[in-house]
Amino acid sequence: MDLPPGPDQFTRSWAALRTAVDRLPDRDFARPSGCAGWLVRDLVCHLVIDAQDVLITLATPADAAATADAASYWTAADRPPADGGPLDALTVRLAAAYRDPGLLAFHLDDVGSAAGRAAALADPRTRVSTQRKVLTVADYLTAYVLEWTLHHLDLIAHLPDREGPPAQGLARSRVLLERIAGARFPASFEDADALLVGTGRRTPTARERAALGDLAHRLPLTLS
Repeated sequence: MDLPPGPDQFTRSWAALRTAVDRLPDRDFARPSGCAGWLVRDLVCHLVIDAQDVLITLATPADAAATADAASYWTAADRPPADGGPLDALTVRLAAAYRDPGLLAFHLDDVGSAAGRAAALADPRTRVSTQRKVLTVADYLTAYVLEWTLHHLDLIAHLPDREGPPAQGLARSRVLLERIAGARFPASFEDADALLVGTGRRTPTARERAALGDLAHRLPLTLS
């Protein structure tokens, strides 16, 4: 599957994720998420920070040639940092400080809506700078489709009655993860399962491990 430039899939995936958060009752913010060690409220706080990053990046144009694309934007490691990273600890403390889940959801809607508008207005051909990399807006937004899709799966990991990410976003995220991995997942894998197993959010079954073959020894991929 090709990954055409433009903000359309970014917009759909981001809108679906924000809608899913908006529909959560307060009690669900205290449930575990699919991110190890994080509650749903911690994940939502992380999404606020992500939305801020999108706004900052889209407002940081670059004149230099692109040094990365949607796949090489990501750094893939075979294990997460031992301490989870300082930003993870800050996110948990910040999420707890909100106290009222409604305020946290409002903040996400406020900043997230602005990020969505900025993405829709951005020229996909222009280049932006982030994390010491230069890439086109199209590639940057495509990279974030994977971010939104994975975190949508994280959001509903222990909320099976909640709607999942859009099918097209799942399919495109799978293609991007395969490019990052340098290998394709077996056709027997559903898109969501490829993403969950590929990033270590779920342990593969014995049958899945056999189908993965040599790829099983290179998983999971920790993306940053």
